[in-house]
Amino acid sequence: MKTLYSTQATVTGGRQGTAKLKDSDLTINMVAPGTGDGNNPEQLFAMGYAACFDSALSVVKQMQKAKFDSETQVEVDLNQGENHDYSIAAKIHVIASNTDLSADDVQKAVEAAHEVCPYSKATRGNIDVEVTSEVK
Repeated sequence: MKTLYSTQATVTGGRQGTAKLKDSDLTINMVAPGTGDGNNPEQLFAMGYAACFDSALSVVKQMQKAKFDSETQVEVDLNQGENHDYSIAAKIHVIASNTDLSADDVQKAVEAAHEVCPYSKATRGNIDVEVTSEVK
């Protein structure tokens, strides 16, 4: 397999620090969820997952000759169990519009995108992921 792209992030100070990208001028002030001005890893993961998933869905739509506009929402939950047992979970929800497809056909395309999305592959079996859709 050939590498199409590689990037590197550096964080100093963890959740109360600074995150920078090696190949961009983007610098993010990191904060714990619900505190201060800045962003947290769960927000960044949700944005990346949503972008990746919507792109994977575009590939699936092209392969299936399915026509619809999509908006992909990803909710990421940070969970805490006993003794600092932390985990994350994700809920992916696709809103389809401008289509003659049934809700079942849209859901099948969304499930196919979940099979090809690199984020979905990376998290499969590691975190709980729920995948839903609706047609507007």
